[in-house]
Amino acid sequence: MFGQKKHVRVRFAPSPTGPLNFGGVRTALFNWLFAKHEGGSFILRIEDTDRERSRPEFEDDIKESLSWLGLNWDELYRQTDRISNYEKYIAILLEKKFAYRCFCSEEDLKRDEEAQMSQGIQPKYGGRCRSIPPEEAARRAENEKHVIRVKIPEKEVSFHDLIRGKVTFNLGLIGDFIIAKSAKEPLYNFANVIDDFEMNITHVVRGEEHISNTPRQIAIQEALGFPPLIYAHLPLILGANKKKLSKRDLAKSISDYRKEGYLPHAIVNFLVLLGWHPKEDREVLSIEEMQKEFSFDRVQKSGGIFNIEKLDWFNGYYIRALSDETLTLLLEDIVPPEWIADKDKFIKAVAVEKERMKKLTDFAVAADFIFELPSYAPELLVWKQMSIETINENLKETADIFEKISEEDFNKKIIESKMMLFAEMRGRGEVLWPLRVALSGKNASPGPFDLAEILGKKEALRRIGHARTLLSKKI
Repeated sequence: MFGQKKHVRVRFAPSPTGPLNFGGVRTALFNWLFAKHEGGSFILRIEDTDRERSRPEFEDDIKESLSWLGLNWDELYRQTDRISNYEKYIAILLEKKFAYRCFCSEEDLKRDEEAQMSQGIQPKYGGRCRSIPPEEAARRAENEKHVIRVKIPEKEVSFHDLIRGKVTFNLGLIGDFIIAKSAKEPLYNFANVIDDFEMNITHVVRGEEHISNTPRQIAIQEALGFPPLIYAHLPLILGANKKKLSKRDLAKSISDYRKEGYLPHAIVNFLVLLGWHPKEDREVLSIEEMQKEFSFDRVQKSGGIFNIEKLDWFNGYYIRALSDETLTLLLEDIVPPEWIADKDKFIKAVAVEKERMKKLTDFAVAADFIFELPSYAPELLVWKQMSIETINENLKETADIFEKISEEDFNKKIIESKMMLFAEMRGRGEVLWPLRVALSGKNASPGPFDLAEILGKKEALRRIGHARTLLSKKI
């Protein structure tokens, strides 16, 4: 399975300790696009070695969210299925004396750290257990609590980042760090290196916050004789204040956005522009265009600004691009079942509300009046300084016009032709505002002729009658 490297292989390696959020998806997206652009493979690796915090439901959420967004993986792995692999490499490091067992207590470590800080030295492990003979350490390990540390040489390491250029670290500042709590409990940096090697990963594409992990992982790679990898550390996603995205925003998952009525393509289009830009100055991109144009030389070093208004704009754009039939199917899952009973009415309501929707859930709020008699204050019927008597009279004459139109001819075109003659005579606002409010019960809604056609003659007349009843109570 893990043969010689032949083409680009990248991985998205989330920990199933919470639902997938925008930061994780942006990382997955850039990995996926790079793989597609290069004709390579996109691997999903569930890093679940933190058994206390990892949950199956979070793994399910990660996989479902990626599938919903169309970011399908070529291979899937789970670290807990690979424990024996980590044990093998821990044994190799111990045998070669590149790693050792550490028996220091928390009290010892804290005391050493405080001593270093009092001298103005950056805290790191001092190597107290480095000199314990391996045979003695192995014997003590049978009964004493311990961890496994890797020996870090006093030298600099450098790597070329596809986004940031040459990056150099002084390993001497790190000290011997822990790679496993035991032979069966590898920690992140160690398991990560082993998996990348065995899975023939060629490029590590991840967030900027992982740069500090890179020298540690390079040290492990060198100790094991693994070939170097190519890195690309993506810029942070920043809030509107250009500071790191808040915990509240990060806590909101992709499944939350899905429930709120965001479309997958809108999210992908929004996220791809958080740190990357195409060759030409444009914002709306198809998946095929993203795959064709994606490259790391167009990924910026500075953070991408998360703007919810921009996401809403994208979502509204893609909602309007849907056919009425497709949009209707999507909405059927989020509206009361009784709304769908009259299919023709439902489709017409979708068509008339589509232009104003930013999220799918907007429909349930904006179109409720179409399916239920709206409740509103009679004052809403008043256009400017019109008297209640005049409004009532205009609604009465409107009802008379509606009565004269047959059921078969009760459509927007005919209703508009009849009503505009009356509106031009009495005043457009004076006639059309009260009619629209009578039909919708809202301050903002589709036009009265669209509404009349959707509601039908009988319901339109009922609502005009209801409006006149409200007005009569004010006279």
